[in-house]
Amino acid sequence: MSRELAGIIVAAVVVLVFAAMFLAWRARLRRDSGLTAPLGVPEHADVTGRSEVLYVATTRHDEPLERLAVSPLTYRARGELVLTDRGVALSLDGAPTVFLASDRLVRADRATTAIDRVVEPNGLVRLVWRISDGILVDSFLRLVSAEPQQILPELERLCAAPENGVNP
Repeated sequence: MSRELAGIIVAAVVVLVFAAMFLAWRARLRRDSGLTAPLGVPEHADVTGRSEVLYVATTRHDEPLERLAVSPLTYRARGELVLTDRGVALSLDGAPTVFLASDRLVRADRATTAIDRVVEPNGLVRLVWRISDGILVDSFLRLVSAEPQQILPELERLCAAPENGVNP
């Protein structure tokens, strides 16, 4: 086999792999097109804290390797996590502000792995929340301007009480 033929075969395989990745992502976007995060912060919410974050991903609950394309949390981004007396606002670069009210938040804890991100043990913050109709999802954040143990007590306080019928 000549070098030219080998090069053509390798290039064809690379094109096929990229085409498969593109088509798989488009299928995921179609599959998850009905999933949206709540937008906009309530008018009289008092800010209790702010932290710079890297948004990693939103996944199916307890399935950290199954990404969901929840609009507008579809792609990784830098942003800010704003704690209020009514819930959590996630303001990501280039996207509208997502607001997770306390009654949507189920749990906040620490994680090590999400999709293709592996960090030091417990280096990610995981927010478990209801997207709609009781469907639970996990959103993973990497804190830039604070340590997880500094923000977790406030996040846990904001989480809905267990008597709401969902066993996290």
